[in-house]
Amino acid sequence: MNAATIRRRFLDFFTARGHTEVDSSPLVPADDPTLLFTNAGMVQFKDVFLGLDQRDYRRAVSAQRCVRAGGKHNDLEQVGLTRRHHTFFEMLGNFSFGEYFKRDAIAYAWEFVTSPDWLGIPAERLRVTVHHSDDEARELWREVTGIPADRIYGLGDTDNFWQMGDTGPCGPCSEIFVDLEWSPGAAPEVIATDRFEALAESGRFLEIWNLVFMQFDRSADGTMTPLPKPSVDTGAGLERIAAVLQGKDDNFHTELFRTLIGEVESLVGAPYPGGPEGTGISYRVLADHARAVAFLLIDGVYPSNEGRGFVLRRILRRAVRHAWLLGRREPTLSAIIPTVVALMGEAYPLLREKAEYLVEVVHQEESRFLETIEAGLARLDDFFATGATALGGTEAFTLYDTFGFPIDLTQLICAERGVEVDVEGFEQALEEQRARSRAARPTAAAGATGPAIMTTTTPAAAFVGYDRLEAETTTVAHAEDGDQHALVIRESPFYATSGGQTADTGTVTGDGWQFHVTDVQKDPQHGQRLLGTLEGAFVPGAVHAVVDGARRRDIQRNHSATHLVHMVLRRALGDHVRQQGSLVEPGRLRFDFSHHAPIEAAALEELEGAVNELVLANAETEIEEMALPDALKRGAMAFFADKYGERVRVVTIGDSVELCGGTHVTSAGEIGLFRFSAQGGVAAGVRRIEAVTGRGAYAGVLEVEHRIGELAGTLRAQPDQLERKLEALLAEREKLTAKLAQVMASSTAVEALEIDAGAVRLFVTPTVSEDRAQLGEMADAFRAEQRTAAVLALVNPTAPTAISLAVTDDLVGRGKDANALMKLLASRFDGRGGGRKTFASGSLGSPAEAVAVESLPGILREWITE
Repeated sequence: MNAATIRRRFLDFFTARGHTEVDSSPLVPADDPTLLFTNAGMVQFKDVFLGLDQRDYRRAVSAQRCVRAGGKHNDLEQVGLTRRHHTFFEMLGNFSFGEYFKRDAIAYAWEFVTSPDWLGIPAERLRVTVHHSDDEARELWREVTGIPADRIYGLGDTDNFWQMGDTGPCGPCSEIFVDLEWSPGAAPEVIATDRFEALAESGRFLEIWNLVFMQFDRSADGTMTPLPKPSVDTGAGLERIAAVLQGKDDNFHTELFRTLIGEVESLVGAPYPGGPEGTGISYRVLADHARAVAFLLIDGVYPSNEGRGFVLRRILRRAVRHAWLLGRREPTLSAIIPTVVALMGEAYPLLREKAEYLVEVVHQEESRFLETIEAGLARLDDFFATGATALGGTEAFTLYDTFGFPIDLTQLICAERGVEVDVEGFEQALEEQRARSRAARPTAAAGATGPAIMTTTTPAAAFVGYDRLEAETTTVAHAEDGDQHALVIRESPFYATSGGQTADTGTVTGDGWQFHVTDVQKDPQHGQRLLGTLEGAFVPGAVHAVVDGARRRDIQRNHSATHLVHMVLRRALGDHVRQQGSLVEPGRLRFDFSHHAPIEAAALEELEGAVNELVLANAETEIEEMALPDALKRGAMAFFADKYGERVRVVTIGDSVELCGGTHVTSAGEIGLFRFSAQGGVAAGVRRIEAVTGRGAYAGVLEVEHRIGELAGTLRAQPDQLERKLEALLAEREKLTAKLAQVMASSTAVEALEIDAGAVRLFVTPTVSEDRAQLGEMADAFRAEQRTAAVLALVNPTAPTAISLAVTDDLVGRGKDANALMKLLASRFDGRGGGRKTFASGSLGSPAEAVAVESLPGILREWITE
């Protein structure tokens, strides 16, 4: 029974018993930024179990794609070395949200596993575990299934008790095990609990299904209170079940992996050894990692140097390294991805939809790493050859900094050789590099950070500028350092630099003085501080604070536009697009995002049009504060490892929903015209676009029109006739260029002057060409015709001091090359120049033609005899 059949039968079995089939959720948890990847079927139902979410069903079944390759649940280092560990796997699960409990869960599991209509695994081959305190489950297994008591084992908390966290829902588990050494017709062996645990650890007994009975609520003091509506969460590993039904003792030998391993065999040109030994490890790693990479990419993870993207890059680079061990020196994983799509595309159509994208991204990522891996691995091999048992932190840092080896990849490679890595020393070297980078940055102008306000009892300034640009308030503190002043006011309408948005400017007017705000900085002690210059003598008291409204509105246009750009990019390019940084100023916006290639001009034009359509739709901006889980349910994106408070600010503009603390337009129409102004690359896999809006975009249009007008005047044509005029000029230029080439060729043949210079012959040839490529072609033609003891001097009547020299190969072989001759000539005639051994160019302080005819012959006689 292949995996696709097992998956479909599982879903059909439970839907026939009143369960709603729920699609697999993405590998990136939609509502839990603290979780690196979806690692179990219950993740998408977490809020349902906690009572925070209501569904229109109380029974569910799913085939959930999962990844365990980072964070708390990390199997990456074991993949390839064992029969069961995978980075990507599928978890089959059935769930009850307060409807059925232990009896039905046990009955369903037993029927599906043992009935000939479903999996048909003989009951005699099965063993069951329960929590040692769960007498109810023990009795139900005997009553419902008829399994004898001597095949039911009571185990402890480590194996048979599940909890969502330190507090909250929890409960005992029951697990179903298959005896891999059982023979048909044989009576099940009586095995004591201790021996069963040992045999399960060694691999004879394989767990295929875990039934979690959520029946308690654990409080902070450890008290467990029965839940009013106990629930069921189960998980059955598809890969393990497939191995059992296909008679394999190794998951990698099922059709899920063997087909992929076969593709590796074709690429490598050598057979798979058949197990997790020697080079067999690399075949298994490539098969496993191809699946993980494909599914992570379709779920929007993109290779990067942080968070989920870093884990993906780590998986990719581990695969490249194992392909290298098999002799591959070109991208390999990208060649396996199409087989993953063919195997799993029917169950997961998104694989087929993004097949081309998957291959392109993986190929690029592999290619980048291959540029450095050879030197890095050679360096490690040299180290291993010394017999050392520990790799120093400095060496590990060199591998990271010079060869692109993440520290965990270095650890993986070293672990295979039994070598420890000084991670603490690596971290120290990394921090030292960061310190050097900070020290090397240009220092800010004096007073740029503002004078220090030392009063520790100063109240914090309250920002009131989301909905007003003026405030009648009072001063709290003031400090000065020369011409630079710092001011804290009790209520501030000024936005402080934060989240990529630049600070407001404006004025604060007091009794006989005015403070010109040039910068606003967040301050952990005072909330924020205004920086600037002071006119008059500062007197504390009541003040009138005013933000530069026109400037703020320009900033708001650009900030709101970044949200629309983000949404449009994701729609057009894919869910892998995620913000990697931004800058919002009055005159422009800059947006960095994850993507693997430049955006073509036509596509960029379409994106620009899409943003302007959203502006014209004029959706109102809605801004709300809410709990983080509620914001995530609204569709707001959160990023793994980012820190969020319990309450967040959600900015919604049409279909765009983002967590944001910045200032925004009240409706999209206020953005005005939107224009892209530039794009480029920031780092591997990170692109940058720049744009202008509103007044900036309008000014850009006027500038273009002005330039077109000037160009039309220069060319004596109407603006709408410029294209035709330019085409005519270009055609005329081509004709003139062709005629010039004819003239040059004829002048070379007619006007070449041969001069006797003793042991060599000197040819002086006038030419009007200033194009170095054309001069080089003339030199090559000369050297092809005059093969021995000849020098060519090219002089230009229209550029009297310019000269080019060519020498024949036999002179170069005697150490008499054109570059040396040019430098000699330049030193004699106050010039400069140089070039290759066969051809060099320069400029002299005297007319070049006269030098070539009158002085160069004598110089050559001396030069050739030196």
